[in-house]
Amino acid sequence: AKTEAQLNGFDEAIMLDERGHISEGSGENIFVVIDGRIITPPPSSDILVGITRDTVMTLARDELGLEVVERDIDRTEVYTADECFMTGTAAHVTPVVELDRRAIGNGKMGAVTADLVKLYFEIITGKNAKYADWCTPCYSKVKA
Repeated sequence: AKTEAQLNGFDEAIMLDERGHISEGSGENIFVVIDGRIITPPPSSDILVGITRDTVMTLARDELGLEVVERDIDRTEVYTADECFMTGTAAHVTPVVELDRRAIGNGKMGAVTADLVKLYFEIITGKNAKYADWCTPCYSKVKA
């Protein structure tokens, strides 16, 4: 799916579940922000329930005080969403600013996505002591 998307000039593919609802990217989970609520497909939408997905859902609720809803997302809702972003081990938190050559929101990373990106990177780089137990130190025996 991603190769086909790239051959057509897109960065990523968004896949649909068997009922035609938004499911996920080729290697990422997807979220939309509508009226201050974060919405993401439920596990029943044929998604891989990712660690980064769970992390972002926790941060959105506990740190940003946002409502997070797991429900089916119709493709047209992404077109009219205020914001959209994807999460994944490699993607971290990545804004989606366009779908099918249509701008999402104002066509730029939205405020909720920006807040989540900032918070997520503070945590994974060890700059947020509250979530230090989420990180596992890795040491290297590099000789200078």
